[in-house]
Amino acid sequence: MTERADAAHNRAAVLTAAEALFQREDLEHVSLARIAQAAGVGKATVMRRFGDLLGLVEALIAPRVAALQDRVRSGAPPLGPGGDAGARLHAYLDALFDFVAENRTLIRALEHYAPHAYYANPASQFWIDELTDRIRAARPSVDAGYLAYAVFTALRADVIDYLRQHRHMATERIRAGVHALADPPDPGPVSTSPDPH
Repeated sequence: MTERADAAHNRAAVLTAAEALFQREDLEHVSLARIAQAAGVGKATVMRRFGDLLGLVEALIAPRVAALQDRVRSGAPPLGPGGDAGARLHAYLDALFDFVAENRTLIRALEHYAPHAYYANPASQFWIDELTDRIRAARPSVDAGYLAYAVFTALRADVIDYLRQHRHMATERIRAGVHALADPPDPGPVSTSPDPH
């Protein structure tokens, strides 16, 4: 059934207002009432359409999730199907890292409103399953199922924000660390020379 024009307008206004508030406000200060006021609609309209703040976050991030999933499922290699296993893993890590960087405020909100949703929602399960498959293909000898969760945790927006803001790590240093965690570089030959001490 086609959405009525006024309903579509209200939905777009609510999503625009919500994203603006999530971008500039501390999460504790964002409420359905404030979003409704900014959108020029009643709070009941927001609740009826989205349920709660978590529903709003999920509605905002869903099209961005779908776009990246489409690139993973059917885009050009190495992010899409085909190509070298190592290149596919690294392309995927870059795509996930960039996704977090571009959507960090919404991901922080998701982490805030539903702590377990970071791992348990359908989108996260897709990312983790795909990461497991790519780690397994690139590093057959490791426990890919465990390592995928460890790497996915390293990609949390709150972890990356903490490292940038409180440990003063450059974004590219964090990105390199995620890559090394998933597929550490070959350390090279082990030295056989005597310990100088």
